[in-house]
Amino acid sequence: MARRDDEQADSLFDTQAEEAEQANAPLAVRMRPRGLDEVVGQEHLLGPGTPLRQLVERDVAMSLVLWGPPGTGKTTLAYVVSQATERRFVEVSAVSDGVKQVRAAIDQAKRELGMRGRQTVLFVDEVHRFNKAQQDALLPAVENRWVSFIGATTENPFFSVISPLLSRSLLLTLEPLGDDQLREVIRRALADARGLAGATSLTEPAEDHLVRLAGGDARRALTYLEAASYVAGHEPIDVDVLEKAVDRAAVRYDREGDQHYDVISAFIKSIRGSDVDAALHYLARMIEAGEDPRFIARRLIVHASEDIGMADPTALQTATAAAHAVEFVGLPEARINLAQAVIHLSLAPKSNAVIRAINEASADVRRGLVGPVPAHLRDAHYKGASKIDHGKGYQYAHDFPGGVVEQRYAPDAVAGRDYYHPTKHGMESRFSEVVERLRAVLRGGRQG
Repeated sequence: MARRDDEQADSLFDTQAEEAEQANAPLAVRMRPRGLDEVVGQEHLLGPGTPLRQLVERDVAMSLVLWGPPGTGKTTLAYVVSQATERRFVEVSAVSDGVKQVRAAIDQAKRELGMRGRQTVLFVDEVHRFNKAQQDALLPAVENRWVSFIGATTENPFFSVISPLLSRSLLLTLEPLGDDQLREVIRRALADARGLAGATSLTEPAEDHLVRLAGGDARRALTYLEAASYVAGHEPIDVDVLEKAVDRAAVRYDREGDQHYDVISAFIKSIRGSDVDAALHYLARMIEAGEDPRFIARRLIVHASEDIGMADPTALQTATAAAHAVEFVGLPEARINLAQAVIHLSLAPKSNAVIRAINEASADVRRGLVGPVPAHLRDAHYKGASKIDHGKGYQYAHDFPGGVVEQRYAPDAVAGRDYYHPTKHGMESRFSEVVERLRAVLRGGRQG
């Protein structure tokens, strides 16, 4: 009897502690839906007969990967699933936690399952930020159903989540909230006792402006609304109050939708077009939107060879150094290194000769223009190679003036074909002369 009283006391204490914590939580957390029917948007996932609703209603073990832009309800869905199925909810952040925290959460889940028969929802936020080894640590728990794994990602899971984990999970794609859905979220927060409880109101122009600032992100909308309520007090929130509360314009940027591709396309085209100011604008836009800096760095490395190449060979070095800086330093400081690379690449002379060269060579290979390696170039280091004339007649370039000698290197099928066509831009103009001289010697004065 005493034990039962202790358990009830503990339960009451936990409830009171939870209520106190909830009261001090941000508005976006306080307004988190308590059930599937309170979730705004994502009707394609939550309608009658949908896989997610059936999983919840039947209370079966599940593993989910939730893919969508920020503020679309990934964390909310994971929490609601745990509440609807009466499972423990444990959250791990891939930004701040590692394998140690993941294994500790799994061990605790196994104990809860073994001692009390209670299952656990293990929610991993931004799971794409876990490397392969960290994601591998989740597999035993998923395979043995020690936890119901739910991973949230803003990145394409087919590139950012390991195949074994993805194949064992149901992939659900979340969509940005529409304007009407955002209005519903905002109005609910204004009136609900968990939210602002009618303490203030929002003028129609201010509501329109807030919807624009939110850009489909419910969490952003509630964060701005809460800030504006502090400024307004018990007075209505108008556009002026809202702008005072939001000290900078919200960047509407869906890292997985059209805006992701539009912005990165404009970024690269601005560098290619040598507009350094536009390029820096798009860089800042991506950084402010929370884009993975490694993605930006990878695009700069590709661009350095694709659009600059030998016109400025140091461009690739700068881009690669910026990528290393991103890994070693991280944001926010690494934005300076990225900016330096963007300025260098924007102002560098441009040439697409490198990509045209490899494209032309690849096209010939795909057409079947390969042919056997010339006998004098074949490996002659093994016993018996000389008996089949491998290496016979090979001329060692260092034995000749200038380190170049007339000799056939390409297979017969592509002999005499020119793939690299240097431009007259930047340093490549010098390489243009070098290539002409080398081809003249290699081909015995023959060209093309």
